[in-house]
Amino acid sequence: MIMRQPTVAGQFYPLGIKPLKKELSHCFKDLELVSEDAYGIVVPHAGYMFSGPVAAYAYAKLPKADTYVIFGPNHTGYGSAVALSTQSWSTPLGDVQADEKMGEMLAGSIIDMDEVAHMYEHSIEVQLPFLQYRFGNSFKILPICMGLQDIDTAREVGLEVAKAAEKTGKKVVFIASSDFTHYQPHETAKETDMYLIDALVNMDVGEFNRRREELSATACGYGPIVAMYTAAEYMGAKTAELLKYATSGDMTGDYSAVVGYAAIIVK
Repeated sequence: MIMRQPTVAGQFYPLGIKPLKKELSHCFKDLELVSEDAYGIVVPHAGYMFSGPVAAYAYAKLPKADTYVIFGPNHTGYGSAVALSTQSWSTPLGDVQADEKMGEMLAGSIIDMDEVAHMYEHSIEVQLPFLQYRFGNSFKILPICMGLQDIDTAREVGLEVAKAAEKTGKKVVFIASSDFTHYQPHETAKETDMYLIDALVNMDVGEFNRRREELSATACGYGPIVAMYTAAEYMGAKTAELLKYATSGDMTGDYSAVVGYAAIIVK
């Protein structure tokens, strides 16, 4: 079986099983693991020392599902504009199977089956150890990497995936992998991000996209966020809540040029 090997283990998160479990345990420190009836989450994808404790706020409330669809931005430029992986993915915590049947339902849609886009991309890979920490390896994933992120494409991707999820009859939860403002002073980043997040908490991705364009905001996974919200709303989501916001400055003490991170749950 062809396996997608980890490419950022030892960089974004520890390579060894024990150090990785220790790092994850640190991220979840003082958080109660209580699954809520949620359709999706927004989580960051930086190195665990920077954004892991923020991501943990969302993963602590994530419900157990048969399949997690993970939408991530394409930072590398490789592969198709919207690319689905059907390989199994390996992390130091073990292997996770792809939901190939659900993937096959998307054949002929805007979403291509293409492993090249995923080969060196970190935005989806870094989410897997969080899922494994919570639920072992008893779930499947559907990784979708988005190089094309305009709102029409993102809505179409979200709708196609939601319809496929509905047909499977399985419990499917959607994950959007995105950091927010990049390399701005802390107060500037926070002000920009709260303006964007306000629209997301109000379940208005059109307004989120308008505000992002208005400020030329540098949230890197805006397409995945719109796709996740579209899918979640199709499945019945009505509300969203910001669970945690922080910047890299909160972790490092350097507030001069930070990256913003948010954990949002959609129910």
